[in-house]
Amino acid sequence: MAIRLFNTMSGKKEELEHQAQTPLGMYVCGVTVYDKSHIGHARCYVAFDLIYRYLRYRGFNVNYVRNFTDVDDKIIKRSNELGVTARELTEGNIALFHRDMGRLGCLAPAMEPRVSDHMPDIVDTIQHIIANGHGYHVDGTVYFDIDSWPTYGKLSGRKLDDMQAGASARVDDDPNKRNPMDFVLWKPAKPGEPSWDSPWGKGRPGWHIECSAMSMKYLGAGFQIHGGGKDLVFPHHENELAQSEAASGTQPFVRWWMHNGFVNVDQEKMSKSLGNFFTIEEVLKKYHEEALRLFLLGTHYRSPLNFSSQNLDEASARLEYFYETLAAVRGAIAAGGPEEGAMLFPEVLDQFLPRVDAAMEDDFNSAAALGQLSDLMRAANEAVKMKKKTPGRLAALRKVELLLAEVAKIFGVLGSAPEAALLRVRDLDCARLGVDPAQVEVVIAQRTAARAEKNFAESDRLRDSLLATNVMLMDGPDGTRWKIQKAAPAEKEKEA
Repeated sequence: MAIRLFNTMSGKKEELEHQAQTPLGMYVCGVTVYDKSHIGHARCYVAFDLIYRYLRYRGFNVNYVRNFTDVDDKIIKRSNELGVTARELTEGNIALFHRDMGRLGCLAPAMEPRVSDHMPDIVDTIQHIIANGHGYHVDGTVYFDIDSWPTYGKLSGRKLDDMQAGASARVDDDPNKRNPMDFVLWKPAKPGEPSWDSPWGKGRPGWHIECSAMSMKYLGAGFQIHGGGKDLVFPHHENELAQSEAASGTQPFVRWWMHNGFVNVDQEKMSKSLGNFFTIEEVLKKYHEEALRLFLLGTHYRSPLNFSSQNLDEASARLEYFYETLAAVRGAIAAGGPEEGAMLFPEVLDQFLPRVDAAMEDDFNSAAALGQLSDLMRAANEAVKMKKKTPGRLAALRKVELLLAEVAKIFGVLGSAPEAALLRVRDLDCARLGVDPAQVEVVIAQRTAARAEKNFAESDRLRDSLLATNVMLMDGPDGTRWKIQKAAPAEKEKEA
C-alpha cells in the first residue's frame, strides 16, 4: 500500500506520490545552538528520524538535510554572558547536540549546513527576492514586502488583513517598514557583533531567510518534505515559504509540510518560566536512551506529548520487558531443538510486519505500530516456556529474532545486546531510586547462605527486605538475579 502523510498545507492526509529511487528531499529545521538541547528537540528529531528510517526501509532514496542556526541574537547574548566567542559557544553546543542525537539513536542526516557557512547563498537569495519585486532595503536593513505577496498566510491559514489590523493597533518600533507585517531579511551590524559583507553593508541575516537559502541550495526549489515543530508553522515556515517562492519563482516551494506536536510536562506546557524544562542530558542521567526514545515514539508525532516521570517509568518497564524477552529468545535458540515441524504462532508472526506497515503507512503512526509488539512478545514468551523438543518451537523463536531485528531498523530500539541494555536499565533505576547495588549483592549473599543452611525464614526475611526497597529477586539454575521492580507498563495506542 501507499504511504499517506498529513500535509499541514492542505490540512489532510495525502498519498506520498514519489518514485522510490528518485531522490526525495527532506529538510527539517535544526536547533539554534545557544544552549543544550531539551526534550522538545528530542521529540522533533526522533519523530523525523522515524520518518527518515521508515522511508529508507521502504526503499526511498532520502536526501535528509537538517541545519544548525549558529548566527542569532540568543547566541550573541549568551556568548557575551559567558565571556566566550560566539564560535566557541556554538561549536560546543553542536558537539553536545550530536552526542544527544547519537544517544537517542537518531541517524545522521546527509547534510548539516550551518548558517555561518552560507552567507553568500543567503545574500544571493535576498538579491533574487529584491530583483523579483518582493523586497526593499532602507539604511542597511532589507525587508520582505508582504503586500507584494497576496498568498501570504496559505500555510498557517492566517489572513493578512486580520494580522495587519492587529499589528496596526500597536506602536510599531520600526518606522522604515512599509507594512507592520514586513519581516527582516538582512539587518545591519551592531558594534561588537559578528557581521558579514553584503550589498547593503555589513550585517547578518534574519532568522527565516537562512532556511530558504540552505534548503534550496541542497535540495532545490520544489523539494518534497519540510518538517519541524508545530510552533514553527507561523511565523517561521510561513515566512520561509513566501520568501522562497518569491526568490525562486517555483511553486510550490515544498510539496508536503509536516509538523510534530507540542510537549507538555505533567499536562502543562513545557517552559523555562514554569521551571519544568528538561534537557536531554538531564533525562538520560535517569533513564535509558532507548526508554526515552520508546516513550517519544509511543504517541503519534502530531499529537501532544505529555512528559512525566510516570510515563518514563512505564517506557523503561516496557523496554526492560522487551529486552528480557529478546534475551530469553536468544537463550532458547542457543539451547537448540528439533528442526522439523511447522512454525508455531504463524498468524502472529507472519502478520507482524504487515500490521506494522499498515500503521506506519497511515501517517507514520508509531504508537499503533509499536502496539503490535504486544502480541509478538506474548508469542515469543510462550515459545520460550515450551519444552525444548516441541516441533516448530525453534522456527518460531528464529522468526521472532528476525522480526525484532526489523524493529531495530525501523524504530531504532532493541538493537543493543540485551545483557548490556538490561544492566544499564538496572543501574539507572538504582541511581534514580537510591538503591546501592553493592549492598543488594551483600544481602543476596546472606540469603544464599541462609538457603544453604535451610534457614528459610531468614531467607524469606532477607528477600522481603529487598522487596521493600523495590528490589526483586529471581532464582534460577545459574543463581539469583535481581532487578528493580516496576509497575507493569500500560498498553497504549494513541491515534492522531
